[in-house]
Amino acid sequence: MFPAASLLTFLLLAVSITGSPVEVRNSPVTLPIVGRLHYANGTVSLLQHDRARAAVLRDSTTHGLPGSTPVTNYGVYYVAAVDIGSPPRAYNLVVDTGSSNTWVGASAKYVVTKTSVNTHQPVKVGYGSGAFAGTEYLDTVTLGKGLTITKQSIGVASTSSGFSDGVDGILGLGPVDLTQTTLTNSPEKTIPTVTQNLHSQGTTLLDVVSIFFEPSSSKAETKGGLIFGEIDTSKFTGDIGYTPITTTSPASTYWGINESITYGSETILSSTADAFVKYQSATGATPDKTTGLLTISSAQYKALKNLDFHAGQKIYTLTPNAQIWPRSLNSKVGGISDVIYLVVSDIGSPSGQGLDFVQGYTFLQRFYSVFDATNQRVGFAQTSFTDATTN
Repeated sequence: MFPAASLLTFLLLAVSITGSPVEVRNSPVTLPIVGRLHYANGTVSLLQHDRARAAVLRDSTTHGLPGSTPVTNYGVYYVAAVDIGSPPRAYNLVVDTGSSNTWVGASAKYVVTKTSVNTHQPVKVGYGSGAFAGTEYLDTVTLGKGLTITKQSIGVASTSSGFSDGVDGILGLGPVDLTQTTLTNSPEKTIPTVTQNLHSQGTTLLDVVSIFFEPSSSKAETKGGLIFGEIDTSKFTGDIGYTPITTTSPASTYWGINESITYGSETILSSTADAFVKYQSATGATPDKTTGLLTISSAQYKALKNLDFHAGQKIYTLTPNAQIWPRSLNSKVGGISDVIYLVVSDIGSPSGQGLDFVQGYTFLQRFYSVFDATNQRVGFAQTSFTDATTN
């Protein structure tokens, strides 16, 4: 049993019935999302954040209920402005594929409107990096032009922790089963997600959401978008490769997939290999006590090899530049400006427990991602950022 690994920072991946998502040549409606860094004590503790979140994911029996390790840091996160109610009120919600409840009230308080229905059901969710508890409401939710959901379940927080100013809650895009146990008085009940309701109410053809991001940079905000029910072919190149959701628990509860990983020609993650230890050894990287991240010299960076993820019939490559933290943001993680930090980190638990590797934002920023609940699979395709050298 060896330490498992992650790619900073967290956005859990994962993802066959017949059929494929509808591919759209003309750009469909996109819900814009904006990437931000959350600073705690002036810096972002990425490793602490990732380990806390991974600890919750491993405990699939709780689906991340409160009581997990509190970490007042959300690291890198992406926010969408979502309209709720009638007349609508915009709330800034963190986009999260590792959870499935949608809720508000962390910063801006929920405003009751003529479409608000209080179910009087207590609801709570924990994330490792934060938590909320409150009351379930049903309300109208609008995710973009023509993407309106009626009677969508939302949590209205009476208490919350771990969320930065300006963040009002979470837009949960994970599988629906993650909502089980979150209603205190009906723990066996699941709550339809926003993507599920868009499909069941006839607004979209499929229960699918696709995501694209810009890589993090020195800009105050980086951009991306969510596309519901269809695929926007203008956002990627080549074909989308799909991989079915794994049957291995606890990854099967999330958008978890089976894959192997190679660094250059060396396999670093398989049924018998550990990713983090082998990656550190192969790169010659050393841990940095201040940030908790691995560091390499300029000479080691020049010798860095591709990190390849083998899923299904496809290979998804993180180039050497994609494996390092953006140097323009070193100070934001408590680092030194001219030091090279790697984004592969130890999530603090042994491999072989059903959650061996977490592919986070630094992977998703390089690929177009499709989370397909209709066909129980995840897909990835290359984008203009796959081989970018912005770091």
